[in-house]
Amino acid sequence: MRKHFIWAGAILALAVSTVSACGSGPSASSSTTSSSCVNPSAPHRAYVVVEHGTSSHQIQKCIGFAGDTIDGQTLMDESGIEYQTQTFSFGKAVCQIDSEPAQYSSCFANSGPNWLLFVDTAGTWAEAQTAYTQITLHDKEAFGWEYTADQSPSPPPLPKE
Repeated sequence: MRKHFIWAGAILALAVSTVSACGSGPSASSSTTSSSCVNPSAPHRAYVVVEHGTSSHQIQKCIGFAGDTIDGQTLMDESGIEYQTQTFSFGKAVCQIDSEPAQYSSCFANSGPNWLLFVDTAGTWAEAQTAYTQITLHDKEAFGWEYTADQSPSPPPLPKE
């Protein structure tokens, strides 16, 4: 099982994607935005799930791809989800996803929420251990972004096919 994680901040906030991204924990009152698959005729699918911290709004995007794998940069770019990144010694970190936070002066907040990245392999989320650009996904695997200040965050819901 591959685990991938990107540290978002000095303490433990994580980042991922062309800019790392995540959202807050699941909520019964959350709303989900989903769309049909990008490249629907492709034989393989990977997903991006974003869970916002301020509104519990969720986004799920499906990306079809032809090769055996898809890299994290391509997955985020083809998802069409807005995101902003910053390059560090460990790779790219996601500072903003889908306009959250609305503004930032530093990619990693010293206090408050940051984007945390989870990777779904074989139906189980694991915190990413590297930058999202260094992650390769196979068919039916996913990125899960959560915007949180929680030191023990729960991952977003697994993607729905």
